[in-house]
Amino acid sequence: MTGNNSHNAATGSGLLLRLAGPLSAYGTYAAFTHRDTAPHPTRSALIGMFAAAAGRPGPEALLPHHDLPGEPSYHDLTFTIRIDRPGTVHTDYHVTGGGYPRSQQLRTSSGGRRPPNESALPSHRDYLADAAFTIAVEGPPPLIARIADHLEHPHWAPYLGRRCCIPDEPLVLGSPRTDPVEQLLHHVPLTLARPPRPGCDTVPVGFVWEQPPAHTGADSQHELPDDPVDFTRAQRRHRTRLRWRTTEQLPTALYAGPHPLHALAAYLAPEAPCTPQP
Repeated sequence: MTGNNSHNAATGSGLLLRLAGPLSAYGTYAAFTHRDTAPHPTRSALIGMFAAAAGRPGPEALLPHHDLPGEPSYHDLTFTIRIDRPGTVHTDYHVTGGGYPRSQQLRTSSGGRRPPNESALPSHRDYLADAAFTIAVEGPPPLIARIADHLEHPHWAPYLGRRCCIPDEPLVLGSPRTDPVEQLLHHVPLTLARPPRPGCDTVPVGFVWEQPPAHTGADSQHELPDDPVDFTRAQRRHRTRLRWRTTEQLPTALYAGPHPLHALAAYLAPEAPCTPQP
């Protein structure tokens, strides 16, 4: 059963994001010719999105915000992920470097150019097709407010893990909230792959937590190497952190229907008159 959490007392403010689009990709162990994807947005992908929206290049991405009270950094954030629609893994066969003139062909690890007959480098890149996630971002209120402003007016456009993965609108679900996880559990419309079963009052929805949920026991826990230490190109490093998974029984009344943008618009502006769905 769902219930109230005590998680927000320490963080004080939070933001709701909706990460959905035709394609998304959140690499974990991706390297060389196989680029994988995690089944949900990673901590690294989310922090990278915030840094890009702020216009912070890789070497500066994780530095504290010295002009904010307490000099918070993105390391102070906590993420809770609601898996509205897990999507389907799609693998793209990708070739890089073929057909270019010698001056633009791929380089070797020593800095030279690959031989012409080896310049085309094939790879397999995994994507999540038609996935949708709603995310509660909690942290120091001044940092949360800044992230919200940067996402609404980004320096570099946000993307869902890879630059080719463009997010649907809306990305930011309103202004900062005092308890965004409570919103995930009870209020934010659900973008489901199919309608809830007739006669059911609740629908099972997966959650991923960065802290053990206080209101229920976890179905499972796992480690994920997605906590960024350095975003500098060729020096990227990540720490491993624990994640907890639960299945929450959410009210079927949260189902957004076949046209989720209508329900999301009503959630963002509840005082506006409703537009009948066709």
